[in-house]
Amino acid sequence: MTDKTSIPFAEPPWLNGLPSPYYNESHRRWQKTCRAYAEENLIQHALGWENDRAVPEEVYGRFARANFLTPSLGAPLPTQWLHRVGLGKIGEVPVEEWDYLHTAIYADEMARSGVAGPGASLTTGFSFGIPPIYKFGSQQLQEQVLPDLLLGRKRICIAITEPDAGSDVANITTSATKSPDGKHYVVNGSKKWITNGIWSDYGTMAVRTGGSGPGGLSLLLVPLKGHPGVSMRPIRVGGLAASGTTFIELDDVKVPVGNLIGEEGQGMRYIMTNFNHERLTIALGVTRQCRVALSSAFEYCLKREAFGKTLMDQPVVRHRLAKAGAELESLSAWVEQFAYQMTNLSKAEADIKLGGLTAMAKAQAGRVFDECVRCAVLLFGGNGFTQSGQGELVEKLYREIPGVRIPGGSEDVMFDLAIRQLVKNYQRQTKLLERPRGSSKI
Repeated sequence: MTDKTSIPFAEPPWLNGLPSPYYNESHRRWQKTCRAYAEENLIQHALGWENDRAVPEEVYGRFARANFLTPSLGAPLPTQWLHRVGLGKIGEVPVEEWDYLHTAIYADEMARSGVAGPGASLTTGFSFGIPPIYKFGSQQLQEQVLPDLLLGRKRICIAITEPDAGSDVANITTSATKSPDGKHYVVNGSKKWITNGIWSDYGTMAVRTGGSGPGGLSLLLVPLKGHPGVSMRPIRVGGLAASGTTFIELDDVKVPVGNLIGEEGQGMRYIMTNFNHERLTIALGVTRQCRVALSSAFEYCLKREAFGKTLMDQPVVRHRLAKAGAELESLSAWVEQFAYQMTNLSKAEADIKLGGLTAMAKAQAGRVFDECVRCAVLLFGGNGFTQSGQGELVEKLYREIPGVRIPGGSEDVMFDLAIRQLVKNYQRQTKLLERPRGSSKI
């Protein structure tokens, strides 16, 4: 619960003292710990870092030493590895007790500045690049890289997207061909829009080791920074400026065959195990960004005067806030429900039952973000169109709308995937209910 009265829409209901069936005392203690740490080490600096288009390098190490990167991995955590490297607690929460509601609180608190770039600069590669290694990598590969990655001594990114294959993951073309002596993969191709790439020592990379389509894809841990044949350059994007968006070129890059993650031809399956976590954490963070936008507009309308009275005294303004607020609170309740479901389903069950729905939630979060930010910009008027002063934050948020609706699976693809997955699950269930021929005695 917050320590002071908050502006309407600024906080989720459970932090405004309203009852919730989801959160226990562990969650509430973690929220306080998380808010205090994030506020001191990220939130109060985030707007300035976004303006600078970079987060100071030492911040990543600071988060790693405080064990404030591990929460981005989601639940269940790799508890054995965490204990091995001395990371047995996150705040006061033992890693064995960590559940997805703890993860949801972390995603929410890390987004409280409103701008997503600084937080993404710390967590994206860690969150999505490391799990395939401890889930599917050989023991030798895990021993080789996980201690340095988990402790923040080295950095990693997830490298899937290419210039001609974004949401269409199955058709990537970056190739990995065995060398004549069979000791290396030789990688050629390019990756684009790779978050955190420019700082990364490794990339968990989708490569083509076989024929066309998803069956030809594999996951390979590719050395990046300073490795022969690898060149990387930053990409300037409209929003998330501090996140380290990168173009990676790979020219005859030699990668030890031991860096194969899992088995050849299983890359698409491994990639898909990241999707629920990726899409839901995007939706959780975006929900908080919606709160920042709408509560900023609400507060501004209480003091800004026009036509002899405050904007809040204008019925059309209240109507606009109400429409955006209804969208926001519906989204908030939905993603909170997902977090609870992820806590109470096994990973395998959640991948099947929630896969399509989390894609839909991610896409819907983008639409609600668009609504809330447009509402804020319009109500701030000229200030909302200005890159300094009272409207600086909402102007920045307006430029982040495409960064929500496109990365992580573009909106139209996500909505289509959601329905296709629901159809698939429905047909599977109805088939199970069919009575085998000849089984009826009637």
